[in-house]
Amino acid sequence: MTLNASDLGWDESSGAEPFSPLDQLDSSSTYEVPPLTVWGVALCVSGTLIATENAVVVTTILATPSLRAPVFLLLASLGLADLLAGVALILHFLFLFCVEPSDWSELLTSGLLVTSLTASLCSLMGVALDRYLSLSHALTYGSSQSRHRAAVLLLLVWLGACVIGAGPAMGWHCLGEPNSCSVARPLTRTYLSLLCGGFLIVVMVTLQLYAGICRVARRHAHAIATQRHFLPANHSYASKHSSGRGFSRLIVILSVFVGCWMPFSLWGLLGDASSPPLYTYATLVPAAGSSLLNPILYSLRNKDIRKVLLQACCPHKCTQNTHIHYPVDV
Repeated sequence: MTLNASDLGWDESSGAEPFSPLDQLDSSSTYEVPPLTVWGVALCVSGTLIATENAVVVTTILATPSLRAPVFLLLASLGLADLLAGVALILHFLFLFCVEPSDWSELLTSGLLVTSLTASLCSLMGVALDRYLSLSHALTYGSSQSRHRAAVLLLLVWLGACVIGAGPAMGWHCLGEPNSCSVARPLTRTYLSLLCGGFLIVVMVTLQLYAGICRVARRHAHAIATQRHFLPANHSYASKHSSGRGFSRLIVILSVFVGCWMPFSLWGLLGDASSPPLYTYATLVPAAGSSLLNPILYSLRNKDIRKVLLQACCPHKCTQNTHIHYPVDV
């Protein structure tokens, strides 16, 4: 089929160029990439740092056969979850500033971020549970049965996280109904409220586990204090110093944990689509920042993981030592 100039409403005597609907289609379909902002640079840099450091942790644990105790399985799960969070931030940056965004890109990044944050938070609860069990059941800690239970727990955690993260892609989103959007588009307010309510429950359970760790450690300290007159003076001082250092580390870990997760969990319950986006960013950044701090607070503080990394970087300065520290110094 051929279009004539008269069919397009063009007068040859007017001197104007012929107008075609295809020209309008081409001009309207051209997507202009928005200019790069400070927020975009921070998004890309933070996502790259999170993905890199957690990839180092996961590779170190998986490539070392001696690191197969329950605590290392939990740390590998935590590193993998935080690695996915970094990848989600990088994808979000690419869809914002490099390629034309679409509905599927929003659903992909939001689902991946929900999955990673859910698995990360549940893995943190698993680390707290592992610390509690390693103190209260020190004789059976590190057995094959404990590793089997840890593997089953991680399987359930990741299955649950994947199911929860698939919610937006399965239709639980607000792309067709803007009025039902939450503070984090394209998640609906009902979905985000349930998600943040679950986050708060996990946070409270984790705090209860750390409270149990403090009680068990206090009993151990009391038992040591009752036998102090049987110990040398320098040994007693070392025990006090180690106990005080352990509690100070615990306070730092709990402060970072609550500071990262509590703001977004509360804001997701209280805010709505009409809330200022600045508040959403201000509460979501600490939650994502938890993925940047977790390797430093948990994995890299473990002596065995540090030893493997030092052997990989400086093999001539490290001596072989197969002893694995199973207790809670992670």
